[in-house]
Amino acid sequence: MLQLAALLTSSLLEGSACAAEPSSDWPMYRGAPSLAGVAAGNLPEKPALVWSFKTKGPVKSSAAIVQGRVFIGSDDRNLYALELATGKKIWAFTNSDAIESSPLWLDGKIFVGSSDANLYALDAATGKKLWQYTTGDKILGAPNWFVVGGKTNILIGSYDFKLHCVDAANGKTNWVYESGNYINGSPAVGNGQTVFGGCDGLLHVIALAGGSQVSSNEIGAPIAASAALVEGRAYFGHYENKFLCVDLKGGTNVWSFRDREFPYFSSPAVTLDRVLFGGRDKKLHCVKRADGQPVWSFATRGKVDSSPVVCGDKVVVGSDDGRLYLVRLSDGQELWSYEIGQPIDGSPAVADGKIVVGSDDGSVYCFGVKAK
Repeated sequence: MLQLAALLTSSLLEGSACAAEPSSDWPMYRGAPSLAGVAAGNLPEKPALVWSFKTKGPVKSSAAIVQGRVFIGSDDRNLYALELATGKKIWAFTNSDAIESSPLWLDGKIFVGSSDANLYALDAATGKKLWQYTTGDKILGAPNWFVVGGKTNILIGSYDFKLHCVDAANGKTNWVYESGNYINGSPAVGNGQTVFGGCDGLLHVIALAGGSQVSSNEIGAPIAASAALVEGRAYFGHYENKFLCVDLKGGTNVWSFRDREFPYFSSPAVTLDRVLFGGRDKKLHCVKRADGQPVWSFATRGKVDSSPVVCGDKVVVGSDDGRLYLVRLSDGQELWSYEIGQPIDGSPAVADGKIVVGSDDGSVYCFGVKAK
């Protein structure tokens, strides 16, 4: 547990998911505070279905996977803790509305937002509620975290137009930053700053210490997905059919990518030399990190709002066509797919050689090497 916390803190201080090896666990949305979407280890070329767990509503939440447990929300108003090995339910926490937010595991606690406008802190072992913090509207994005002055803080965006910073120990507010419209995604964290896009068409850069605005970049289109923050650059797509790389220090657009006239709702995975993201053009795109030039694209049969995860030499992503895909990172060739049959809007979580993903059919699925 201490080793995991130290690794994540290192990532925060460096401001880059590439500054340290990814953790073997997957404690939060996109794996780490930078939201870079890169997992440790490797995946089998032909994963098998290890287990499935049925909930009573669509599962749009992305899982956290820590210490052999899976934590994931459902539209049935529950956050579930499941055994990673078997899918057996350990506990369920019930609130008053859907949980689309992806949970954050930190220091033995689970932090998760809800459509009932609350951020909840739960005991990870038992599911017991420790505290709740109320915002002015629903919370769909995932929480993030940082440490300043020895104190651990939780960040959460809300449809009340505000980014909230609260004390992880007790849920008391530290600061609130107000944007001009809904905050749908998760704020990325690195190098003393947090970055998020809003439906106000701005990329907001906020100082973690105090919550003051460092800068805002006029994008001119709603940004619904989460940005990845790697080495001082933010990578994100928007609703007017472009995917951008913005240098935060200079406040300048380094490059932009446009393929066809379709929005980007998927959050990117960022490796040392590539950026991968889904589009509503039914494609998974891979571009060069340096200049945004296309490397390859992989066609599915439905929009790709799911956010890809890179693990070793493979990429895993879901599609609205009801399939989970595994493609080769080098050239985008399909290695494997599994037909669930209902849209996969949520993003895969990858840990210990396993893939965990939810579907609109109300189930959570785990793929990997099946035990003999």
